[in-house]
Amino acid sequence: MIRCAIIDDEPLSRDVLRQFISDHPDLILAGEYKDALESISGIESNPVDLLLLDINLPKLSGINFYKSLSNKPLVIFTTAYPEFALDGFELNAVDYLMKPIPFDRFLQAIQKVKERLKTQQDSPEFIMLKVDKKLYRTAFEDVLFFEAFGDYAKVYLENQVLIITSTMKKMEAELPKDLFVRTHKSFIINTSKVEFIEGNQIKIGGKMIPIGMRYRENLLKQLN
Repeated sequence: MIRCAIIDDEPLSRDVLRQFISDHPDLILAGEYKDALESISGIESNPVDLLLLDINLPKLSGINFYKSLSNKPLVIFTTAYPEFALDGFELNAVDYLMKPIPFDRFLQAIQKVKERLKTQQDSPEFIMLKVDKKLYRTAFEDVLFFEAFGDYAKVYLENQVLIITSTMKKMEAELPKDLFVRTHKSFIINTSKVEFIEGNQIKIGGKMIPIGMRYRENLLKQLN
């Protein structure tokens, strides 16, 4: 069972989500809160796997609340304001649901949650990168993107660039598909690091990365 918590200041929205959770065989409601501040102690004492978190909350926004959590459960952001979507993607949200939320759209989001949880259970949170004759243990969260470099690949991290003895095809096969996606024949990006998309380019770590036509549809689907 996936333990869920609802954080939403609108009673009607809470009613809808509560019913959706009740109707889903894999979900259980473990907490329900009217604002972010109220939920802090509840989530600490009663941990959950998934937050259904409204962005436009009083006192403390859902975005800032989620950023403040030291142990972050998976999150699906809910809101009536589409302009907040990019903020949710930057936090590696599983999905972003626009109110009023249709049940079929909710089911799609929960399927993504199940896939993400399965990936977390089956996969480590790091990758071993071979640089010359050394192996570097690198956390996925530290990787911005990969770039093809002849028979090698460049790995752009937060504070350095590594040249590894691996091809892009091999890297793509080894990386978790819920977090990394190919945008171009020469680039694989960490979707949690996306700053914005403009035309056929995507910005990560201050660099504009091209989006190839054959990769665009899958990229947008991944970012939802």
